Amino acid sequence: MSARFAGKSVLVTGAGSGIGRAVALAFAAEGARVTVAGRSAGPLEETVALIGKEGGTAVAVTADVTRSEEVRALVSRAVEHFGGLDVAVNNAGVFRGGGPVADLPEEDWRTLLDINVTGVLLSLQAEVVRMREQPTGGAIVNISSNLGAHTRIPGVAGYLTTKAAVSALTRAAALDHIADGVRINAVSPGPAATTMSLRRGESDAGRAERMKDESPLGRVSSTAEIAAAVLYLASSDAASVVGTDLVVDGGAAA
Repeated sequence: MSARFAGKSVLVTGAGSGIGRAVALAFAAEGARVTVAGRSAGPLEETVALIGKEGGTAVAVTADVTRSEEVRALVSRAVEHFGGLDVAVNNAGVFRGGGPVADLPEEDWRTLLDINVTGVLLSLQAEVVRMREQPTGGAIVNISSNLGAHTRIPGVAGYLTTKAAVSALTRAAALDHIADGVRINAVSPGPAATTMSLRRGESDAGRAERMKDESPLGRVSSTAEIAAAVLYLASSDAASVVGTDLVVDGGAAA
């Protein structure tokens, strides 16, 4: 493993499981000091323990990304622990409200907007304010989805709308802040090896069988594959990549 992020301070939201945990582990494996954030302390401490087991450095900070004061405090804690903020990955998100638009519960709609869109906006604001003060600037990667701006399916309009918004917000923020030395991009995963891609009552084996027909690749992406895309966009290898939305979905949106 390389050390592309040796000594760098990296913040990952939604890092208690799934893609967020995989991203945190991947950064730590390449030398980063990682602040893992989420609403529940237990899963975050598990992520920290996994990183420590591999010889990495991490700290857990609980925060609700829908609350601006908590997001600002989260960024401050990351800076206090590790001396700055070089990379941020805004991964926190939820899936709610399966069914047609006419039957989408208002509560689900507002939850999706609050976490998936407002949560990303508040995180971007706090992160950029810090990064543009640093001589070295910083890099931000938002986790969007292949569902939304890239492809659509029936019955998930709320989720589609919020993830399309994340893709658009990423590009707008990238243009607004590249002159500040802050490089902003997005990764849009398709079905990955997480609980979110399982249908109700479906097993991992059942999903694997289903994906043989539903994905051109014939399988879900591993969380490590998603993490690799995130690390590329955050690295100096992508120094001239600004405002891109990298789709990692096995060809589903091709």
